[in-house]
Amino acid sequence: MKLHNIPDEVQKITQFVARQPIFDIDQNVFSYELLYRDSANNAFPVGTSDVHATSRLFFNALMLVGLDRLTAHHLAFINLSSETILDNFPKLLLPENSVIEIVERTGNIPAVAERVQELKKEGYVFALDDYDGDPKWEPLLAHVDYIKIEIDDPVIKTNMRIKKIKRANPHAKIIVERIETHEQFNVLKLAGCDLFQGFFFSRPEMITYKGVEPSKLTVFDLLRFTAKETLCFKEVHQRVARDVAITARVVKLANARSGKANLVITSISQAVIYLGEDTIRQFVRVLAISELGVEKPTELTKLALTRAQFMSLILEQNNKELTEQGYLVGLFSVLDAILDAELKDIVKEFTLDAAISDALLLESGILGNCLSLIKEFELDNIDEAMVHLANINSELHIGDIFNFLLDAVLYSDDIIEAIAE
Repeated sequence: MKLHNIPDEVQKITQFVARQPIFDIDQNVFSYELLYRDSANNAFPVGTSDVHATSRLFFNALMLVGLDRLTAHHLAFINLSSETILDNFPKLLLPENSVIEIVERTGNIPAVAERVQELKKEGYVFALDDYDGDPKWEPLLAHVDYIKIEIDDPVIKTNMRIKKIKRANPHAKIIVERIETHEQFNVLKLAGCDLFQGFFFSRPEMITYKGVEPSKLTVFDLLRFTAKETLCFKEVHQRVARDVAITARVVKLANARSGKANLVITSISQAVIYLGEDTIRQFVRVLAISELGVEKPTELTKLALTRAQFMSLILEQNNKELTEQGYLVGLFSVLDAILDAELKDIVKEFTLDAAISDALLLESGILGNCLSLIKEFELDNIDEAMVHLANINSELHIGDIFNFLLDAVLYSDDIIEAIAE
């Protein structure tokens, strides 16, 4: 389906921004790259100048939502054109929480290099994007702290490039983009790559299911109980009480949500009075997912939460009776990557009802269409996503979906931040 019949007023009031995580060698999120978008097509808009893109990103995203909110308090990589660097746009940012990316289309390189040197004296940090080895970049290489390159096919060619760049620029960290598999990640890590960017974190590694470790049984019980239509709080409380870490987190989250500085919640039963059954149900799932993914990148948990909240928001519009199931499908959709197990085995383990099972395994029904919709968005397949949107709710526009997605991303950031405190 082609993107058309999108009302002009929706396009005007909806702000579009994309972010992609950059990981360190331990697969922890090191930073986020913020990318300008002017529409539902999750790609740099054709015919848009770098100057226009930078200006719109600053005033429609950074100034509207806030840099810390967009990056969950991580370092932000921000693409700037040569013109905006020369016009001192970087001074609208704080040097301690941002990295200025010099884009591959940069011109007037000698003048840009001179301004970069001046800004570095004030603490600003720079990255050179899509470095291709061209001698024209020489004036800048000595002044950038990060050098970004794209992965080659075969990956061994990238290994050789990394070693060559490191020998010539030992002061800079190397970031490899467009990594899609854990195998590529492991090869690049051995080659000395410092930071990694791509979809590899959300692509599950499908390996043989080996059963559940005893230490995870409590967590599985919690997830199983919260999957039921009617929540038995006594059952949940009994299981939570077996795990000190989960109990402490539930109580801490309840304290944080109570909104009263002089109120101290000391038990699960007290917490439910203040938060209510639905919120406790949601928190238990979130905490359980986080606990299962303790040795996996936090970004996996964020992906699960974002999918879950997105599905809940879109279903709330005209399928309210499915919002709980939609949230659960979103969470469970990344359990294969978190547990290193096949999704069909996980579905069997939980004995989920047919609607949830079919959504997860076949992506069928309204729930399956919602899951397909968010997955297509993650892969930038907007036309395919619009097909699923039409099957879910024909009254929704692409602008609504981007607003839901932003809300879901900010929601997942807030939950992760609360859990980490």
